[in-house]
Amino acid sequence: MAEHTEPVPTVIADKVDIVYRVNGTGSGRGSATAALNRILRRGKAEKAAGVRRVHAVKKVSFVAYRGEAIGLIGTNGSGKSTLLKAVAGLLPVESGKIYTDGQPSLLGVNAALMNDLTGERNVHLGGLAMGMSREEVKSRYQEIVDFSGINEKGDFITLPMRTYSSGMAARLRFSIAAAKNHDVLLIDEALATGDRKFQMRSEARIRELREEAGTVFLVSHNNKSIRDTCERVLWLERGELRMDGPTEEVLEAYEAFTGGGRRTGN
Repeated sequence: MAEHTEPVPTVIADKVDIVYRVNGTGSGRGSATAALNRILRRGKAEKAAGVRRVHAVKKVSFVAYRGEAIGLIGTNGSGKSTLLKAVAGLLPVESGKIYTDGQPSLLGVNAALMNDLTGERNVHLGGLAMGMSREEVKSRYQEIVDFSGINEKGDFITLPMRTYSSGMAARLRFSIAAAKNHDVLLIDEALATGDRKFQMRSEARIRELREEAGTVFLVSHNNKSIRDTCERVLWLERGELRMDGPTEEVLEAYEAFTGGGRRTGN
């Protein structure tokens, strides 16, 4: 008789609300005292001060398990990127709770590397920032450079990052992050850059990360990347979790909702 193993939860979101507060008056801009006063006036005085509340994520609940790759879809402004940042611990929740088993790592196309440093130096610093030892970074260095493909048309890895195109920089960011096995890897739009060859390498690496017992969340520009990579999809719409289920089932419902569109916004 085959041994039955219970799935291991890695992320639990329990009725999560995320609210942005936007100062709509513009008064006191540039004044540190005025900014402090606006913070202290929260609550009843928010309306009087012209503070607008944007309810970006509304009562979202789900459980993610080890070994899953989960796609996040939704039209523009649906809250996908906001939810990823909250799971990564970069945004506070207004109410509800987010529990994680292990350290989530957020990879986005805007993830900061240092433009004045060479690609080579950024590989080392990025690897260390993710928790790799110096020995691990050194042993995986060439693999990271080869995976990114940025040296295919020249020795760009020795040049400052400011000389890279946005696509080259994004490929290097993904390559650094993908060199490490993650408990929870959150990928925001990272597969939207580069040619199809690089996208296929990226999708293959995500499947490897899943097999190595990690959990992957993916926000992608197009539904094909979701189909090729994920077996489960969360559909957010206006901050609410509209559907959570098998990839094809959720994507068919979403495409019917959007009129067959293939693109998903932030």
